[in-house]
Amino acid sequence: MNTAPDISGHYSSGKLLERLRTALRDDGADPDHPTLTAMAPYDQFHGRGLEATEELADSLAISTDDHILDVGSGIGGPARYFADRFGCQVTGIDLTQEFCDAARHLTNLLGLSGRIAYEQGDALDMPFADDTFDGAYSMNVSMNISDKMALYREIHRVLRPGAWLALSEISRGPGEELDYPTPWALTSASSFLATPEETRTKLEASGLVVSSLRDATKESLEFGARARAMVERGEKPPHRAVSLIHGDIAKDAMANTARGMAEGRIVPIEVICRKAG
Repeated sequence: MNTAPDISGHYSSGKLLERLRTALRDDGADPDHPTLTAMAPYDQFHGRGLEATEELADSLAISTDDHILDVGSGIGGPARYFADRFGCQVTGIDLTQEFCDAARHLTNLLGLSGRIAYEQGDALDMPFADDTFDGAYSMNVSMNISDKMALYREIHRVLRPGAWLALSEISRGPGEELDYPTPWALTSASSFLATPEETRTKLEASGLVVSSLRDATKESLEFGARARAMVERGEKPPHRAVSLIHGDIAKDAMANTARGMAEGRIVPIEVICRKAG
């Protein structure tokens, strides 16, 4: 990944688990015995949070025998959801060591360590053999990767013939440059958005067959409106991962993203493709 220390540093400020324990206690949950439900507002670090993870899972056929890959696994929320729902094996890889450490700890607390493993590493050079995985997904990760072709080729390499790849991405829309910070970057120096058309072209050039690519702006704006209404009623929003990870910059980061989406400068997309079998 480009400028790996800067990117990793954007997500890691130390004491992540300590902040999470405090947040869970404030919610009335036991941080030593959390549930998947209690964790969900914090461990789904991508647009629309658990709602998007559930919708992605609904679109896929996954069996208990499958071994799937989470590219950019964060603190492990989607991996735990998939392993718990389908009984499958999941391997996650993430650049940020603190995320991997937190993911392992939380997965152990939730009793899912037998089904999930996490590797600290680079998505452009993954420590996995060719044709390893029955499927892969990546949720809001490629915004930090300039060489999209290298990413897609590496994912293609580790997928078995016929395996699926599902992507939830933030893509580039028309108009002016984004306002920063965003949840994925402090400045444009570490933000690398591709257009939806570029995404399709590069996926296909890497050998993947795109079966669907859809604009999820409507769903994202509606989710944001529901979250704001909850806050106005004095309730906690359903997605609190950005605040957990980014603290003081979270409010500006989320506002800049919402404005960019409303103005069409950024476009959330969801893609399903396969490796030819």
